[in-house]
Formats: sequence, structure tokens, C-alpha cells
Amino acid sequence: MKIRWRNKLVKPKRLTTKEDVVVAVSAPITNEEIKERTEQYPLLTPKRFATKFNDLLFKPVQFQWNGISNTIQVNQCTNPYCKWFGMGQEKFPVKGKPSRYKLSGTGESKTIKCNPDPVHPTRGMTLDCHTRTFSNWSVAEEISRLVSLETVKEVEPEYIFHKEGCVSEGLTPFNEPKGFYKQGKSKVGAQRWQCKSCEKKTNIMPNTKQSITYNQQKNDIVPTFAKLLLNKTPVSRTCEILGIGRGTYYQKLEWLYRRCLEFIERYETKPLKQTSFDEIWLNTDKMTYLLNNVRRKGMGGKKYDSVEDTQFPTNVVITAEVFSRYIFRSDIAYDWNASMEDIALDTVLFKEDHLNEFAKRHARLRFSHYPQPPSHNDTQTKEEYHRELLKVERRDKYIEGLHVNSTYTTMAHYWLIKQLLNASEWRFVTDRDSSLMTACYRMFAKEFKLTDAHHFISQTNKTKTRKQAYEEFKQAQQDLYDWGVTNGHTTRSLRKLAYMYLEDTFQRHQFHEEIHTATHSYNQYASNPIEHPLATPDRGFREVDGTTDLSSLEPSDIANLILEVNDNAVNTFIQNIRRRLSILERPLMTARGDGKSYIYSNFNPKYAQMALTILRTHYNFCMPFTTKEGKKKTVKTPAQRLGITDKVFDLKDIIYFR
Repeated sequence: MKIRWRNKLVKPKRLTTKEDVVVAVSAPITNEEIKERTEQYPLLTPKRFATKFNDLLFKPVQFQWNGISNTIQVNQCTNPYCKWFGMGQEKFPVKGKPSRYKLSGTGESKTIKCNPDPVHPTRGMTLDCHTRTFSNWSVAEEISRLVSLETVKEVEPEYIFHKEGCVSEGLTPFNEPKGFYKQGKSKVGAQRWQCKSCEKKTNIMPNTKQSITYNQQKNDIVPTFAKLLLNKTPVSRTCEILGIGRGTYYQKLEWLYRRCLEFIERYETKPLKQTSFDEIWLNTDKMTYLLNNVRRKGMGGKKYDSVEDTQFPTNVVITAEVFSRYIFRSDIAYDWNASMEDIALDTVLFKEDHLNEFAKRHARLRFSHYPQPPSHNDTQTKEEYHRELLKVERRDKYIEGLHVNSTYTTMAHYWLIKQLLNASEWRFVTDRDSSLMTACYRMFAKEFKLTDAHHFISQTNKTKTRKQAYEEFKQAQQDLYDWGVTNGHTTRSLRKLAYMYLEDTFQRHQFHEEIHTATHSYNQYASNPIEHPLATPDRGFREVDGTTDLSSLEPSDIANLILEVNDNAVNTFIQNIRRRLSILERPLMTARGDGKSYIYSNFNPKYAQMALTILRTHYNFCMPFTTKEGKKKTVKTPAQRLGITDKVFDLKDIIYFR
């Protein structure tokens, strides 16, 4: 008789697999609609078929996570100045029943256009916005992927405590310990039991603390392995130093990754659920690295002459808290569990090759459908079909998985941060990356509409030399001192002078423009940035802009906000990635000097994601940095500054859960 272990306090954990359903996404179409699609597929042209089945554009998608039902619907206006911003589709009860949005565009570049308000035309203004459409279903699938990445599951061992026919077959050491003898402990300290009736001996799986060395050969090398990993030692050099093979290297990497997830669950997720922030500043940016694209085993040789690009630009989305520099998430836009077989099955079932992108389950992936032979009324020729099929088949010969559209990853990234943090006021800082901005507007639409959130742009000219940047830094200091003297300010504090300079500037400067009509007036974004008065030694001057409506704030309030706008938090972490992880470092120049070499670049994004999570954990909890608070210098880790812990951890605390 097999008995499952029910003691949750001591269960060891494992990484999730593709078979584990951590987030259950409900298909937004019924069996009746699937049947109708099958019937209409050979009868309609692709355009008419896509038009007939485009109702998923504004249909919310439901998914279950931790027993809680959630819905996602991202197709709405993303212009914070438009009166339809953040609002779903609606038909108005007037003549003709016009809708809030109209679908426009051709091919894959479908957008929703904001129609005028037929009910209250003088309340606010619709700005004829064109907003790109996305698949709600695919956003939910991307959320599911990111959740699974950072979820560990409890191991559910099954025990047989008795021989067949034992009279005590129903007893276990957990419900009736008196029916068993204790027969010492295993090498890792787990208890061994013996049935008093049939004398069968059974070893119990070790608990969390005991499992440090369970099924782990050479466990004593893990602290050294972690240090080598976080200090830019290449895989081959690490194997030489530790005397291990590559298989053992990646086994240790996965084990350390799991320990970091368990550590984060205890010291990040739980404390943040009990912490509330009056105001939180989030800085988000993307880092691009080149993924080495190698052929899968058995796909080499002369018969595979068709080749893909050898390097793929791969995006990493990172969000940090501006003041503490705490890194909340770092997600790679790549799904290594995605397979052409799954895409092909869904294409056949849902007829996705004839749907608009916003109606597809796999719209987030590089290949959103699998090419199908032209149907009877298809507008695609056989030659076009074979060219499309060749691209898919060629891709399938290379490293497993597919790139994800970074906008989908960013939307899922923001949605999860929103679930993680409890904040009354939200402040966002990004560069002019449209994928970051649109994701932010969609995931926090309610907060922006209530003016509980504001978004700012911090943009730096990256073509400057270090010398030019330093000269601008010195010039900015002198300009502030000169301005202070001219305006009668005696303070020598650059920060105070910068605040007063900004307060004076916003007496005249606005980030929006006022539009006056015959019936009313309204505001719209003016793209009117200013130069931040505090330059930095390494990047010089930077431009800052406010993309949300700040007209209700006083110049002093706007000055306080703009003073804090910077992207130092994420930039610092990206520099640590480049300098500490060999598989994500910048390319090296070749010996000839005629090109770049990516010899250390990772060929499997799964291991890059693991390394990033390990670095993020070490960076947040183990790496203090010095700042000046008033006249005193403080040395704290990002986690201490955020207020979720009161100590500096080290690698052994993470590895051994001390």
C-alpha cells in the first residue's frame, strides 16, 4: 500500500515542469465555436474568416492562480490624455449604436481607433488614438510562464511501509508511530522506520534542512561554484577549477536556482505581502544580449544546409525600486518550453492560421501559428505556403524554444509586480521604449485614471564619450551655482539648488499643451522634455519628460517629482550582469579586429534566466552599497533599504537556509 507524505512543514521542494499546472488559463472559446470554425474554414477567405471570429479582441480571459480567479483584457486606449484611456469596448445607446473603438489596419498591424463620444462630446476629448492590439489569451499564457519560472513545488513521495499481506497495512509512522521501530537515520539525517509486524524497513525522504546534500554529489563545492558563477568565470574554467563535468555544472546551477527561489519565497514574497508603501518608484528597462543559436543534436551535416542567424537578440526586462535599487523582477523574453508540435496542434484545432494576431493563443511567440496547406478559398499560394513552412522547419532544427515578443513579457512582468506590491501611489520611470510604456499603461490603467500613478521618461544620449559626459557633469554643477548666485540663494547644496531651479522652471514650463475649441478646452501630451539640472559623471546631461497629466499639481510638487526621476537603479544592475555573469557579458573583439566574438554567450536561455535569478538574489540581499543620508553614510543592501529585512545575508545563508 502506497502512502503519501502529508507533513507540509518538512517537505523538500523541486522546480516546476511543463506538466505542472501552476496557472490554469481558461480557453476563451467554446466547443461550439471550435466546431463552427472547422465548418467555416474551407468556405471563407482568410480575411472573412478572421473578421467573423474576431470577438476575442475585447473578451477578457480568465485564469486561476493560487485559488484566486483573475481576468485580463489589455485592448483599450493607452493615451493617458484621451477620455477613453483604460476603458473597454462599449456600444452607446444612441442612434446607430456606435462603439467606443473601431478596429482598423491591415495584416498583422491591427489597431483600435478611438471614436468620438456621441453622448458627452464636451466632457474631455477623444484624441483619434490608434492603439496596437494584443492577444488577451497570449498575455495570460505569458503570465502563466513567468509564474511557473519562479514557483517551486513540494515533493510528494509515496512510501510502502509494509510487506504484502501485513496485518498492520493501514498504519504509518505519521499516524501510528507506536506500530514501528526507529532504525537509526540515513546519511543525510532522515529517519528510518521498521514495521513491528512484517519487519519491513523504509527510509523517509529528508526534510528541507536535511535535503541540502540529498542526491547531491560533491555538495561541498556549491559555495565555491556560486562564487565562480557570480564572478564571471566561464563554464569551462569553472569545470576545470572544481574538477566537474558540464552536466554537473548545470545540475549545480539548477540546484542553486531552486535554493534562491525558496529563499525569495521566504524573504521577499512573504514580507512584501505584509508591507504597504505610500509611494513607490519603479524603474524599468530592457537589456539585450545575443543568444548563441546552435543546432539541436542530430540536425547537423550537409543535408541541413538551410541555416538561421547564428546570433539572436534576446531581451531581458528588469524592474527596480529607484531609491533602494531593489530588483523586483528580471525576465528573459524567451519560452524554452514552447514547441512547434504544440503550435501545430493548436493551429489545426483553432484554425489560427486564418485568425488575426489578437485572437491567437500563441501570438506572443515568434511563430504564432504553424503553416497549413492552402484551403479551397485561401488567398495564399502554394509557393508562399512552402516558403513560410521552410522558415518554421528551419527554426525547429535549432535550439529548443522560441523568442517571445518583449511587449507580452513586459505586460506579464508588470502584472506580477502589481500583485506583489501594495502601494497607494505609483511612479514609473522608463526610457522612450514604446513596449515598456504601452505595457505600463495597460497594466496600471486604473491607477493612471485615478491619478494614483504617473509615468516619466529619462533619456540619455548614449553616443557621448566618457570625457564628454564628465565635462557636462562639471558644467551642470557650475551652471547651478551660477543660477543660485544670480537668484540670491546662498546654499551650496546641489540638490537644493536643483529643486529651486526646477520649481522656478515649472512656473512657465509644461509637459502638456492646452487645446481650445469653440465649446471647451482640453490637454494633450506635448513631448516637451527638459534637461535635468543634476548631470552624472558617467552619462552627463539627460532629458526628462512627464507623459501623464500633471496639470493639477503645483510647480513645487512637479519639481519634487522630476528631481527623483533617474534610471540609475536598473543601469547599476545591468552593469552587474555584464561584469558578473560570463554568459551575459558584452561581446569580445576578435583577434583580427574585424568583428565581434560571442564565445561565452549562452546557448540556452533557461540557464541565463537561472543565472539572473541567482544574481538578483545575491544583489538584493548580500551586496550592500554606500549612500549619504544627510551628514551620515549608510551601508545597506537593497533589501534593507526597502525595509523587508534587517541584516546582510551571505551566500551560505541562501545555500544552507541558515
